[in-house]
Amino acid sequence: MTLLLRASSLRHLHMISVAALVFAAHTAIAQAPATAAKPAAPATVPDRAASYYHYGLARLYEDMAVNAGRSDYATQAVEQYKLALDADPNSRLLQDGLADLYFKIGRIREAVTAAQDQVTKDPNDIEAHTLLGKVYLRSLGDMQSTQSGQMLLLAIGEYEKLAQLKPADVETHLLLGQLYGLNHDSAKAEAQFKLAQGLDANSEEVALNMARLYSEQGDPKRAAEVLNAIPVEDRSPRIEFALGASYEQMKKNKDAIAAYHRALDLDPDNLDTERGLSNALLADGQLDEALKVLTGIVAAEPQDWQSQIHISEIERRQGHYDQALKTLEKAKTLAPDSLELTYNEALIYDSLGRYDDAITVLTKLVLDTEHADGKYSDGEKSNRSIFLDRLAVIYREENKTAEAVATYKKLVALGSDYVKSGYSGQVDAYRDAHQWKEATVVAAEVAKALPNDHAVQLMYAGQLADTGQVDQGIALAKAQLALTTGMPDERDSHLALATMYTRLKRWQEASAELDKAEALATKPDDKLYVYFLRGSLYDRQKMYEPAEAEFRKALAIDPQNATILNYLGYMFADRGVRLPEALALIRKAVELDPQNGAFLDSLGWVYFKSGQYTLAEENLRKANERINTDPTVHDHLGEVYEKTGNLKMAVAQWERSMTEYASSLPADADPVDVSKVQHKLENARVKLAKVASAR
Repeated sequence: MTLLLRASSLRHLHMISVAALVFAAHTAIAQAPATAAKPAAPATVPDRAASYYHYGLARLYEDMAVNAGRSDYATQAVEQYKLALDADPNSRLLQDGLADLYFKIGRIREAVTAAQDQVTKDPNDIEAHTLLGKVYLRSLGDMQSTQSGQMLLLAIGEYEKLAQLKPADVETHLLLGQLYGLNHDSAKAEAQFKLAQGLDANSEEVALNMARLYSEQGDPKRAAEVLNAIPVEDRSPRIEFALGASYEQMKKNKDAIAAYHRALDLDPDNLDTERGLSNALLADGQLDEALKVLTGIVAAEPQDWQSQIHISEIERRQGHYDQALKTLEKAKTLAPDSLELTYNEALIYDSLGRYDDAITVLTKLVLDTEHADGKYSDGEKSNRSIFLDRLAVIYREENKTAEAVATYKKLVALGSDYVKSGYSGQVDAYRDAHQWKEATVVAAEVAKALPNDHAVQLMYAGQLADTGQVDQGIALAKAQLALTTGMPDERDSHLALATMYTRLKRWQEASAELDKAEALATKPDDKLYVYFLRGSLYDRQKMYEPAEAEFRKALAIDPQNATILNYLGYMFADRGVRLPEALALIRKAVELDPQNGAFLDSLGWVYFKSGQYTLAEENLRKANERINTDPTVHDHLGEVYEKTGNLKMAVAQWERSMTEYASSLPADADPVDVSKVQHKLENARVKLAKVASAR
């Protein structure tokens, strides 16, 4: 049987049906092995008939090589491409086809060489540039960091050329924008996405990529605007999911929840969306609803150990500590080496007051993540910093100041921003222990080591002002203000001065600094801190209504801010007003941060004011375990003991309160408060003496 092909040009190949091509090539193979075919003799005129013949065989072998994964077919396909090129050396179709074949069968070096040769011959060969771009993209994840950077630049170069050759191709602009994003060139990335948007204003991919870029730039509001521009009825589940994530980033948890619900209405079985919903519910404090969603996720995917960890977190925050440990034990069978799981186990032990167990677990985490050479990736540094910080906090709760300081020094060793965190942690540890001299020494040390670090200098200024060197502290803060005027850090200088003036009871100067800081606040989070400090300023002046108004403004920005919830609730409780609301606010704060001693003190105090003395004592004792150098906690516990008839223990607590006041900073020892405790102590001693004399 003779195969006759009379095609006058390879252009006619596209007119032949695939079935006919496969049949013809298969017949030729049946008649004679490919190795028997002889190369066409070199000729000045291309032999397109021979070229077409070998190309047909090459395509058949290529299909069989790719589908069957057989290297012998791949070799035959390459041989047939070469024979076809011998017959028609200048064929772009054959050059591109051979390069693409090399890519498909994993012969990457030869693919690059073939494609580069073709680009040299024809700089505008779209297929060759496309192949090179694909090769460089695939190589990105397989290279070392330096090589990966080189591959990224090569990929960008190819897609820049493709964008010139195919200016109306949306996909090319999208991919080039993504590559610019990987290269941290946000301006060029945005420009490409906008070009794509101009070509297809309704493209879902364009909207998603633009939103992702804005989110990565820390501008979730703009990301949400891009996604919200799509009418609700035209949104896909992916758009709603991305919108939910943007709202989460903005701390608009209720809007995030609504977006995730819309996504689930369109795609009810999407577990990733359910995970997003559970996170938003957790962030919004809807623990029961979050638990329902997470339980459903685990039922659908029992191997999802991360969702089980989140269930354990909810159980811990709800005070169900034993159940939280059981849940973690289940998850541990699925992920025995999970750092997240082990860390959560330590948090539960801390909540239970099992400090030694918490320390043991965290110490092991620190040792297991330690590198002998002291070199860590960014992710490893982040994890290690979390473990070290929590371990140091527990040491502080245990009054083990030396151990806490040593732990913070390991945080300093991580370098970069962790240096500041480690030093400020040391200062805080010494302040907890009322070791003011040591705190000042450390603050001075880091200020000298980092003379150009604005935050460090302000920390040192605050420490100086707190410890009696008021003029020096204010002068240093004002010097920082002068250095940062007109710069983003100027707002921080005003806030630092406002804090210092507030603690010094220089109310008008504090208020003026807050006004200046507010004028410079452009983001909601910046305004939140201004509102909080102004609320505190009003509260210290016993201006309760304007203080409440400022705290409400702050909570409107971040309803889950535990510090502000606690402050507002305590302000009500301490005055004995609106106690149900005070209890709700403080309980929410404790749910968000169950280990916080100040929050536990507030909870105990609001129970005391409500006449629930058993709950008051329980929570105040927990607070005392965590912050037992706080004179206010001892005072509150003394009140409970007196009210419940345990006068001797009340005296012990008030004596301890007076001791702690004696070693407190002037700003933390209000003479009125000290006088009240002294008066209660003297009265209690008189009562005890009367009881003793009556026996």
